[in-house]
Amino acid sequence: MIEKVLKGKSTYWMWLAVLGTFIAIGAACYVRQYMFGLGLTGMSRDVSWGLYISQFTFLVGVAAGGLMLVLPYYVHDYKAFGRITILGEFLAISALIMCLMFIMADLGQPLRGLNVIFFATPHSMLFWDMCVLWGYLILNCLCGWVILTAERKQVHPPKWIYIFVYISIPFAVSIHTVTAMLYCGLPGRHFWLSAIIAPRFLASAFAAGPSLIVLACLVMRKFADFDAGKEAIQKLTTIIMYAAIINTFFFLLEFFVGYYSEMPGHMHSLEYLFFGLEHDGHVYNNLVPFMWTATAFSFTGLGILAYIKIAKVFDYRLVGTAAALIFFSLWADKGLGFVFGGFVPNPLNEVTEYIPTANELGITLGIWATGFFILTLLYKIAVGVEHEIEA
Repeated sequence: MIEKVLKGKSTYWMWLAVLGTFIAIGAACYVRQYMFGLGLTGMSRDVSWGLYISQFTFLVGVAAGGLMLVLPYYVHDYKAFGRITILGEFLAISALIMCLMFIMADLGQPLRGLNVIFFATPHSMLFWDMCVLWGYLILNCLCGWVILTAERKQVHPPKWIYIFVYISIPFAVSIHTVTAMLYCGLPGRHFWLSAIIAPRFLASAFAAGPSLIVLACLVMRKFADFDAGKEAIQKLTTIIMYAAIINTFFFLLEFFVGYYSEMPGHMHSLEYLFFGLEHDGHVYNNLVPFMWTATAFSFTGLGILAYIKIAKVFDYRLVGTAAALIFFSLWADKGLGFVFGGFVPNPLNEVTEYIPTANELGITLGIWATGFFILTLLYKIAVGVEHEIEA
C-alpha cells in the first residue's frame, strides 16, 4: 500500500513540492531557534505560551474530531460513513504528529521532553496529556492500518482490532479534556478558570475536525476521483452545525459570566479580545480584527448550513464554503484568542501583548506543512485502496 504514494498526477507532485518548500523553511527556522534559544520568539515572562501552544491546543481538537466518524460507524453501524471513517483516523494521526511537534518546538531543547518520562509526576496534567496523546496516536495507527489492510484484501477485519477501536473512543474525548484541564487548573489566569472549558473544547473539536474532513473530501472529489457520498457529507454538515451552535452558546456564556457578574478577570480578557483594552493610556487591540472576523465567519457558516437544511438544497460549493468558514473561525478562536487572551492582563494587572516573530511563523508554517504532507500521503494510500477495490 505504501507504493501508492509513489504514483500520482502532476498536481499531486506540485502540492507535495509546495509543502516540502515550507517544511524546509520551517526546518531552517527551527535550527536557528535550537542554536540561539527561545529568545528568538515573541514569548516573555508574562506570555509564556505563544503560537506553538496555541496551535497545539487547536490541533488536539482536530484530532479528537475524528471521533464523529468512528462513533457513528462502529458503535451505531451507520454504513454511510464506511468510506470515510479511515479518513478520520488518518486525520487524527497527522494532527497528533503536529501536536507533538509543536510541543517539541515550545520546549526549546527537545530532549527536555524525556523529563516527563524519566521524572514522571502523575499529579501533573502534563503527564496525563503525554499519555493520552501518545496512546491515541498509537491506537489510530494500529486501527487505521489493520482495517485498511483488511479492506484491501476484501476480508473482515480481525475481531481483536475492534477492542482497540472501542478503546480509542474514550481516548479521543480524553485528549481534549486533559488539554482543557491544563488551562482551567490554573487559578492565576481568570479567563481560563472556568468549568465549561472542557465541554467547550469538545464542542469546537466536533465542529473543526469534521469541517476539515469535509474540505478534504471535496478536494479529493475534484482532484482524486474519490466521492465520499452525498449522504455522508450531509450527515457531517449536520454534526458540524450542531457542534458549532453548542460551541457558540458556550462562548456566549463566558460573556454573561464576565459582564453580568462584573468579574474583572473575565471582563478584561474579553474586552482585550473584542474591543481593545486600555491600560496606562494605551489601547491594546492586536487581536480585535481576528476575533471579529472569526465571529463573522462563524455566523456566516452557520447561516449557510441552516439555509441548506431549511431549503433542502445540497450544493458542494455551499457546503465547502460553510466548512471553511467554520474551520477558520474556530482556528482564530482557539488557535489565537483563547490562549493569548488568557495572558491579558497578567495576575499583577499589567498588560504585555504578544506578537509572534518571523522565526516563530516559519516554524509554525513548517509544522503545518509537515502535517498536511503526512495527511496527503495517508489519504493517497486510502484513496488508492478504494480505487483498487473498485477496479
